[in-house]
Amino acid sequence: MTTSRVLSIALQDTDQPPLRPLPVEAADLLHEVEAPPRLVAHLRAVHDVAGQLLEWIAARDLDLGINPKAVLFGAATHDIGKTLHPAELSAPGSQHEDAGRELLIARGVDFAMARFAATHAAWTTDDAGTEDLLVSLADKIWKNKRVPELEDLVVARLSAASGRPVWEEFLDLDSVLARIGDQADERLAYQMSYPTAALDGRTSPPR
Repeated sequence: MTTSRVLSIALQDTDQPPLRPLPVEAADLLHEVEAPPRLVAHLRAVHDVAGQLLEWIAARDLDLGINPKAVLFGAATHDIGKTLHPAELSAPGSQHEDAGRELLIARGVDFAMARFAATHAAWTTDDAGTEDLLVSLADKIWKNKRVPELEDLVVARLSAASGRPVWEEFLDLDSVLARIGDQADERLAYQMSYPTAALDGRTSPPR
């Protein structure tokens, strides 16, 4: 695989499903570490879902005290540590979490932006912020995996910001998650169309 292929996967237009391109700074980092094609495709899918969640929040004019750029960057790089632990591309594992944060910091990324690589699977910790919860949620909903404990935490933040009852926020969030989840099969097919590693030094086939 050539590193230019990483940028192509990260930034090219897609049709099925339509996915927004990764932030250029995230794409450049994935290029530098020669991220596997399937990892880049996964990050592209999760990043797009994070963008959809942010658009929904913005349309409601809710002040959650979040930095949308941080959420998008976090979604775009949350699994970058799997470049160091490639077995975790296709099997469960948590070594990539701290490794990803340290990899980003070593390449000049501020801790506040690098932290998502370590926090995306740690939403139950007391210091998990709303930004962290949204990246975690996107990392589940991209494949339509519902995690009630995580969603309850997000609902609580939404209720605190809106002043509406928890049950009303739950119904609204459930509706948007169901809508986003409807495209999970397309996102999964997109991700699986790319290999976990280069084959015989060749790039993955063009889409």
